Amino acid sequence: MKYFLLYIKQTLRFVLKPLSFVPAIIMMCLIFTFSSQDADTSSALSYKVGVEVLTVTNDVFDQGWTMSHIAALSEQYQHYIRKLAHFTEYLILAITVAFPLYVYGVRGIPLVFMAGVICVGYACLDEYHQSFIAGRTPMKKDIAIDSIGSFIGIIMTRVLGFTGRMTIFRPLAYKESERGY
Repeated sequence: MKYFLLYIKQTLRFVLKPLSFVPAIIMMCLIFTFSSQDADTSSALSYKVGVEVLTVTNDVFDQGWTMSHIAALSEQYQHYIRKLAHFTEYLILAITVAFPLYVYGVRGIPLVFMAGVICVGYACLDEYHQSFIAGRTPMKKDIAIDSIGSFIGIIMTRVLGFTGRMTIFRPLAYKESERGY
């Protein structure tokens, strides 16, 4: 029975570990979809996000803003909303790329390098892709913002992974090392 459970555990790891890359692939598809929008569609989406965020802010902090004031603020902060979206997309991408690498045992500088190359490389390809979309242009500033988001996401993954290994998952690591796995 003991060996059967070990076999089940090893089989599940063999099957599930590769699936840990699925969120990264989904995030890449999402970024590609956003980058495929023409300039007008992209601006309209940013405007809608701004209105939603400012409406929630108005409700939570009881600012007393009118809808026309919220619309004007959304228009005014459009640039910052778009740059924050770049940062956030690549922060999430970095986490979804770095975590599976971490699970596969890539740690330290190799993790930063591998995940960084994937994320920054994708940012460069994404900006190049935008050069083919109506009204969109590739910008080095966007690659820089994407890269900063990526490296913060990678560092977050390293910190959380290390903390988890030293706290929550420490007993599991000891049990496996005692058994000789």
